[in-house]
Amino acid sequence: MYLLTLGLNHTTAPVAVRERVSFPGEGLRDALADMRGSLRTLMPEGAILSTCNRTEIYCATESPGEVPPALSGWLSQRQGLAAGQLDSHLYVLPNGQAVRHAFRVAAGLDSMVLGEPQILGQMKEAVRVAQDAGSLGTHLHQLFQRSFAVAKEVRSTTEIGAHSVSMAAAAVRLARRIFEDLRETRVLFVGAGEMIELCATHFAAQHPKAIVVANRTIERGEKLARQFNGSTLRLNELPDSLEKFDIVVSCTASALPIIGLGMVERATRARRRRPIFMVDLAVPRDIEPEVARLDDVFLYTVDDLGKVVQTGVESRRAAVAQAEAIIETRVDSFMQWMSARQSVPLIRQLHARGEALKQGELERARRLLARGDDPAAVLEALAQGLTSKFLHAPTSLLQRPGDDRDSLVRLIDQIFPGRD
Repeated sequence: MYLLTLGLNHTTAPVAVRERVSFPGEGLRDALADMRGSLRTLMPEGAILSTCNRTEIYCATESPGEVPPALSGWLSQRQGLAAGQLDSHLYVLPNGQAVRHAFRVAAGLDSMVLGEPQILGQMKEAVRVAQDAGSLGTHLHQLFQRSFAVAKEVRSTTEIGAHSVSMAAAAVRLARRIFEDLRETRVLFVGAGEMIELCATHFAAQHPKAIVVANRTIERGEKLARQFNGSTLRLNELPDSLEKFDIVVSCTASALPIIGLGMVERATRARRRRPIFMVDLAVPRDIEPEVARLDDVFLYTVDDLGKVVQTGVESRRAAVAQAEAIIETRVDSFMQWMSARQSVPLIRQLHARGEALKQGELERARRLLARGDDPAAVLEALAQGLTSKFLHAPTSLLQRPGDDRDSLVRLIDQIFPGRD
């Protein structure tokens, strides 16, 4: 069995491409079921990791040469893209490279925000979905469990996550460039997930005039708003309320934009040239990209914030090197496990062959005992028969002419230690 990863991320594809291949919300379950139905014969094990920064398919297969084009074709067809449209953005990682990549992703080394912890939770959720779908087998299960263990080791023994600038902190930093005093601003958060909660925490520390949460599920929005003494808004109230806010941060799992160009145009006219600072952390995007062309609107995407959070990477170069060394050691260990797994069918064959020989000699011994032969002689014949049959194959190999006799001698020394 071979491991293989196919995907794209923030280093190979811009957000405009990533949003077209992501699987937000319940779309992940449907996509996994479709992939399993279409490609099960090629890849008996499969999992999909889809976040704002990456869409990756992890699989175990006996046909590593056939899987990449099949997966690429399935992904393009599933997302309504032309064949080959993704080729320049996709990477294919076989076996050891796939293992190293999974370990680096889990540890936050492959993230836009170096060392960010959110990716580990997202990977665990992807594994849970795959497990529920029945698409995790021995190999992928072991890969992900080892990935989680490596992530824990890296985070607990290195400073990889220290002094990092989060997306939320970057958003606050950019907002300060637009507004002199954030205490005079009204902030709207669209969504109520983990990323929005993190952003709300950072903005609340600036003591804005008002914090409002708009969410599809009003109860979840109210729960988040209460943490920051804020209020809530229904999504269908956004068109009439957007003009009231100076700062808008959005991150939902919607497949289509929630805030359109027309909505923002009306809001800017009502605000009479007062600026609006907007942050779209969602993939697919929540805010139509054309909004960025409007005067007095400052729209930043997840990729824009990614450039801001790169600060401080140089100061953590030693921690990165330490983390990479840990990962290399764990990759070697995992590949040894994989190699041992390749021997399992052969070991089963050996056991089956040995069992067949044993049963054959036992049946012969029982027949001899049944006709009244001397038990001691029967035992002697049983031992002689088993010994002869077990030694027949190695003896025959040693008697064959060839250049590999020395290798056979060393191998037999290992199988039968203690030979004089």
